This record gives sequence, structure tokens and C-alpha cells, in this order.
Amino acid sequence: MAKVLGMGNALVDIITRIGDDEILSDFGLPKGSMTLVDLDTSNYIHAETAGMPKSKASGGSAANTIHGLAHLGVDTGFVGTVGNDEMGRFFKKDMQVNNIQPILFRTMHETGRAMALISSDSERTFATYLGAAVDLSADDITHDIFDGYEYFYIEGYLVQNREMFEKALRMAAKEKMKVCMDLASYNIVDSNQEFFQEMIASYVDILFANEEEIRALSGKSPEEGARDLQDQVELAVIKMGAQGSFCFDGKKIIRIGVRPSRPVDTTGAGDLYAAGFIYGHMNGFSIDTCGKIGAILAGRVIEMIGAKMDESHWENLRREISTLED
Repeated sequence: MAKVLGMGNALVDIITRIGDDEILSDFGLPKGSMTLVDLDTSNYIHAETAGMPKSKASGGSAANTIHGLAHLGVDTGFVGTVGNDEMGRFFKKDMQVNNIQPILFRTMHETGRAMALISSDSERTFATYLGAAVDLSADDITHDIFDGYEYFYIEGYLVQNREMFEKALRMAAKEKMKVCMDLASYNIVDSNQEFFQEMIASYVDILFANEEEIRALSGKSPEEGARDLQDQVELAVIKMGAQGSFCFDGKKIIRIGVRPSRPVDTTGAGDLYAAGFIYGHMNGFSIDTCGKIGAILAGRVIEMIGAKMDESHWENLRREISTLED
């Protein structure tokens, strides 16, 4: 089976369940968005939510996807930057425990963390302090990082360093890897629209986006925005939440339903969907089956807090997925 290399912001998720969305306005955070904050603001939000239920897990969009693939039995690696601190050590250990090869650079800044605020309707809002994650530089991206991997998965959140972002895409494409990109939060896409369009047209084979992100990229409806990509990417995979998802392969739109579930927290749903879809794709399954596997993982992870599931859940998921394999 092919191996998958992920690259993204190495973050520790601090997941907090909030009772009232008014607190999001108090923090100046648009509901459902990912907002970058400084360390003082991150610490302030952490302190102001001190009495609310919390949990901690290694996170970041690409890391979540790589975790999912690793639990499906795929050989994986992850590239990112952490600080020389307790959170950085926590992140690395979590990679190793989950059979992911960590390719982590260390800097003097604190390890990044994402305050994930979960509303009562299960929507999540992120206040993200990137910290050491932004120190991943173009100089760190060398050809040896890509050796032995056939798929490359990168998150759009890395766009804060355009030189590094483009170099990673260019090297992966040069190595003949299947390049997969997941767009970032809609506000990140909106402020980097032209750059994303250029990167997608030049390097990307499989693009993942939700409906708000594809609107921010194209200025059009999800279906029209996906069709605009027909000469640029092999597949455009659009996640539509409770309405399921669809994939445009340059000729037709394939619609995919959802797995019935009782949402508690949508954190990681899109990331796990991508893991399932890529797993199907690398095994040569039909697009419909790839999407169904993604929907199974997404539907299960939203039934719990956070983007991680224990082995008992994964055992059941692998069994369920095996019944779909073409």
C-alpha cells in the first residue's frame, strides 16, 4: 500500500465545551471560523473558560487526517514544527504512539495550540495561537523528507508562509506524488484567494473544501466552483455538512450521503472525511466508495468530543469499511 506524508501546523488542541455562544462575541470570534490570536489572547481565553469542560489532544488539520490514515493501517509521516516544551513533547509522543513517523523541527517559540470552543449545537470555533508552527521554513523543506511516500497531504492553514508552502507543493509534484490539499477556514481562503488559485492550478491533484471555502475561492456556488476546477485538478471534493458531500471528476458530479449520527462536536469531521477518501483512493476504489468511507469516519467522529477516537471505535470502523470495499 502507498505511504502518505502530511504537512501542517503542529498544534495541541485544547477542546472546551461552551454553554452560550455569547462568549464567542466577547472574545471577538466569528462562530464557526478559525481566528489567529497571539499568546496573550490564547492564555486569556483559556483562563476565561477555566470552569468549562476541557480536554487536550494533539491536533492541527493535517495531523488529524494523518492520524485517521494511520488507524486505517496506512504508513504515514508528518512534517511540522514544535517548541522545546511539554506540549511539543506531548505532540511528538502522540505521533509515535499512533505509528506516525514524526518529522518535527524544534524552535525557541512555544508549541502552537488551538482553543477549540464547542457550541451547544456542536459547531466549533477556533482561536489558534500558531507559535512554533509558523517557524516551519522553506529551508526545512528538502527532497529527503518526501522519500518513500506516494501521497502528499497539505493543509491550507500553512499559507501564512507562502514561500515554504509553494516549495513543498513544487517538490511533491516533482517527486510525482499525488498532491492533496485541504483548504483552510473560509476567512483564510478569502484573504489568500489568488494565491490559492495559483497553487491549485499548478500543483494539486485532489482538492478538499467545504461549501464556505469553495465559495471563498471561486465566488460561486459549490457546484459551479467545483466545475471551474475541471481543467486544474483530478478531483474536487466538496464537503457539505449535514447535506453530505460531492465529488467532481471533471465530467460529472458524484453525490455522497452522510452516515446517520448524533453530533456532539464537529471538530475533525472534515479532516477524518479526507482520511477516509484518501484511503479509498489509494486502494483504487470508486469515487462513490471513497466518499462513503469518508462519510463513515466523519459521521463517527462528530459523535464524540475532539478529533481522536480510541482503538475500540477504530476496530468497529475498519470492520464497517471492509464491507464497502470494491
